[in-house]
Amino acid sequence: MRLRADKSKRCLSRTTALAFVFKLTKLAERHWRRLNGSERLAEIIEGVRFRDGEPALRAEDQAAA
Repeated sequence: MRLRADKSKRCLSRTTALAFVFKLTKLAERHWRRLNGSERLAEIIEGVRFRDGEPALRAEDQAAA
């Protein structure tokens, strides 16, 4: 962002800098996509390992089953 601001020489105040960042974010937002499997984020944060899209069982769990 700083490189673009220096090149355009338009961000002289806080207000114009915020407007500049807002516009850049809105442009970038068009290319974002929704994460697949977002309902499993809690499991990922807990440290659950996945194999082929399914939770992988640990060695102790497999031996007990």
